[in-house]
Amino acid sequence: MLHEGDAAPKFTLEGDDGAKVSLADFSGRMLVLYFYPKDNTPGCTLQAQGFSAASTHFTKAGAAVVGISKDSTKSHAGFRDKYKLGFTLLSDPELTVHNAFGTYGEKTLYGKKLMGTIRSTFIIGKKGKILRVFAKVKVAGHVDEVFAAVKELG
Repeated sequence: MLHEGDAAPKFTLEGDDGAKVSLADFSGRMLVLYFYPKDNTPGCTLQAQGFSAASTHFTKAGAAVVGISKDSTKSHAGFRDKYKLGFTLLSDPELTVHNAFGTYGEKTLYGKKLMGTIRSTFIIGKKGKILRVFAKVKVAGHVDEVFAAVKELG
């Protein structure tokens, strides 16, 4: 997994609206980039709803929020519409960006080891450097923790 101070890997992925989204699109402002396992699952839904509810606060603090999973853009569009999410979801079915950030690998779920997305969040600065890393995220309280970091770093 990447560390604070590392350059964020450049990427271009398709968003929930079908448009291409690149890291370069966020140049000059902070980006909260979070990786999550799957649309419409309980933890991922709570996390997305939390980021969506706080999206105005993030915007006022100078940060954009973007979620990434390996789900399809069709799945993302349905997830976005169902929960009225106020930010972009990117599709990474080939796990290219997951692997670049180190967010796909072995994890333990209900006592079993398996390969999957490691729920993680990165705050990327205005010049493309990683300012903060939240690894192996627990959903409860996470959005507040990220927002506090954005305010501190802003």
